[in-house]
Amino acid sequence: MAMEVTQILLNAQAVDGALRKQAEENLKQFQEQNLPSFLYSLAGELANDEKPAESRKLAGLILKNALDAKEQHRKIELVQRWLSLDPTLKAQIKALLLRTLSSPSVDARSTVSQVIAKVAGIELPHKQWPELIGSLLSNVHQLPAPTRQATLETLGYICEEVSPDVVDQDHVNKILTAVVQGMNSTEENNDVRLAAVRALYNALGFAQANFSNDMERDYIMRIVCETTLSPDVKIRRAAFECLVAISSTYYEKLAPYIQDIFNITAKAVKEDEEQVALQAIEFWSSICDEEIDILEEYGGDFSADSDIPCFYFIKQALSFLVPMLLETLLKQDEDQDQDEGAWNIAMAGGTCLGLVARTVGDDIVPLVMPFIQENISKPDWRQREAATYAFGSILEGPSPEKLEPLVTMALNFMLTALMKDPSNHVKDTTAWTLGRMFEFLHGTALDTPIITPANCQQIVTVLIQSMKDVPNVAEKACGALYFLAQGYEDAGAASSPLTPYFQDIVQALLTVTHREDAVESRLRTAAYEALNEVVRCSNDETAPMVVQLAPLIMLELHNTLENQKVSSDERQNELQGLLCGCLQVIIQKLGSSEPTKYHFMQYADQIMALFLRVFASRSATAHEEAMLAIGALAYATGPDFAKYMTEFYKYLEMGLQNFEDYQVCAITVGVVGDVCRALEEKILPYCDGIMTQLLKDLSSNQLHRSVKPPIFSCFGDIALAIGENFEKYLLYAMPMLQSAAELSAHTSGADDDMTEYTNSLRNGILEAYSGIFQGFKGSPKTQLLMPYAPHVLQFLDSLYMEKDMDDVVTKTAIGVLGDLADTLGSSAGPLIQQSVSSKDFLKECLSSDDHLIKESAEWAKLAISRAISF
Repeated sequence: MAMEVTQILLNAQAVDGALRKQAEENLKQFQEQNLPSFLYSLAGELANDEKPAESRKLAGLILKNALDAKEQHRKIELVQRWLSLDPTLKAQIKALLLRTLSSPSVDARSTVSQVIAKVAGIELPHKQWPELIGSLLSNVHQLPAPTRQATLETLGYICEEVSPDVVDQDHVNKILTAVVQGMNSTEENNDVRLAAVRALYNALGFAQANFSNDMERDYIMRIVCETTLSPDVKIRRAAFECLVAISSTYYEKLAPYIQDIFNITAKAVKEDEEQVALQAIEFWSSICDEEIDILEEYGGDFSADSDIPCFYFIKQALSFLVPMLLETLLKQDEDQDQDEGAWNIAMAGGTCLGLVARTVGDDIVPLVMPFIQENISKPDWRQREAATYAFGSILEGPSPEKLEPLVTMALNFMLTALMKDPSNHVKDTTAWTLGRMFEFLHGTALDTPIITPANCQQIVTVLIQSMKDVPNVAEKACGALYFLAQGYEDAGAASSPLTPYFQDIVQALLTVTHREDAVESRLRTAAYEALNEVVRCSNDETAPMVVQLAPLIMLELHNTLENQKVSSDERQNELQGLLCGCLQVIIQKLGSSEPTKYHFMQYADQIMALFLRVFASRSATAHEEAMLAIGALAYATGPDFAKYMTEFYKYLEMGLQNFEDYQVCAITVGVVGDVCRALEEKILPYCDGIMTQLLKDLSSNQLHRSVKPPIFSCFGDIALAIGENFEKYLLYAMPMLQSAAELSAHTSGADDDMTEYTNSLRNGILEAYSGIFQGFKGSPKTQLLMPYAPHVLQFLDSLYMEKDMDDVVTKTAIGVLGDLADTLGSSAGPLIQQSVSSKDFLKECLSSDDHLIKESAEWAKLAISRAISF
């Protein structure tokens, strides 16, 4: 077979379909029948310089895919498979791979770098292949340039694959030495320098100790800064990418270099090619992100011994930074409004200006206003657009007191520009800026509203008119209307100034959705989003009009389903999703008060029938939206929802089995909760099927982990709905909850993502316990829960000891303590008295600043005192 491998690999890329299919079959067979020999043949093919470039490249790709996969469960299988191969064979494969690094073929070297990194990603964490890094680094500087480049590339990929704790510091030092030497201006080969800069980018996470050493840090920073001046544009760009990464990884170490970095970035923004200038601006955006996070986390009150002091780099550089950014706003592209993925120096500069405004607040306003006043009425569209963009960018960050007078003054000017400016660019940015005004400076909480009954009609008229403009302008006008409506969300029953225009607004938005060009610039989506917001934030006065809107949207959905019989395309599916989303908002609005609910019920059967038809389409987006809308319908119809269950149940089951589109699965789990709350004990006939599927989901390693917390919560919803009938599931659900609880109790050393996930898992488990205890309350069968009580209390104790719960988990946890005491009463008294959490944890929660935690704790205290005093 090995003799033919070359031919099979070539055939697998043939134009002839039959030949290709046969070759793919052969490769699959070879892999299944003799994996070791298969992998060895591929490594041999890749290493053999006499073989054709095409077969070598594919051999490398197949080899890489045999070591790694996107799906977590598949990845684990592949890792186990490699680890269980014969060590002698693995050593032979690895020798072939290392040999390929000095191949004359660029493609072979580039491919093998990635393959070696994948093997390292498996072996290094298992303390295997300890000699790898040493052998890559030995005599790296004596090697010919192509091999040096491939070696540095490999080191970079290895750093990307493995976590810093699997490479010892001695190796890290050697990697950094090799990389920094490769970046040095004495290195004559540009390919080597570029590989070195990219390798440093990947190795930064490993360099904690080196960045803590002044001398080493100074040396690395000097080399990076020098490299930003390389004559080669790719190298300059990569060096700035390193600076961006350093700014977020080592923010607290930047002070000595910030002045030099400002000079380098300012020069690049002014004079360098766009791809380099963009990275130079990105450096300052990244510093803003760091400082915004620090200021939000610490609320601005730093003591001298504060953990992460804020260095206020942006504040110090403000008077130089802002003029530099304002200048970039004048470098727009002619067609940037038409291209959704557009990104250029003007957009990057505006984005950075917005972040600067959020970082320094009021201080930015006097630095930007003169630029706006000077340019806003200039004959050149670029100047008018830049001035408008600058104004829109600084509306989030500074205080309302500082901005309100300026916005009130500018509002009229902007409305006129949106109608009359001859440039589409200017109109696009003006509509966006109006949207930002309404988002940040309009709402019932503000002292002096910028929108009054006096100017409301003009605003609505201009926005409706603007929706007839070219798609990109109309899309921004829909966005502005979205925030205009949202500002009245908390107006309560008070009449909203938008009420008189409700009919016109809805009509105008529906007209937009029917435009021939509505698929351009996300226009149709923006129109439905605005319509949903207008409905969501409307009040009782306009409820009859919302009732009339329901059949219109139903008809639209009906038409898309009919059209689908003729032709199925992506746009129909997207439209179905938007219409289901719109119906969901209408259902929530009308279902929330008795008089409108009564009128709306006449449509419930037809709406449900339409939603069920949507499930026949193949689109995950449409399925998600239909599922969410059914959840809203269940909530609105309550026990009456039972009549839809026979028909709906099969789709519910399909949703729970949908591992591929795991968002659909997660939403379906949420809808099971909605249906439980609506039907209560009427859900009982379907519980066996639902519980079986949920338990299957939990034990599957193919389902995305984010779906697991809501499944636990769902146990609680089911138990609350069916009460003591949950008895038959205790035997299956409780052990699952216990093992998940043990896993989630201890999280030392986890990163932010993991901590966030762990907290959502804990919350799901606690919600399950809470629902189960409450479901059994007052039942003669409460004693069935006694065997599980010690474990629940132990879980609460360990959460308390870990001290890393977020507020949501704290509230649920103290609630569970109360539920346990409330349901089990005096039987649980002695257990509660022995637990740490019932004393100290309770005491802490009673004095919490968070009123929800305090409320939960007071209830728990009452329940515990009753349980103990019996």
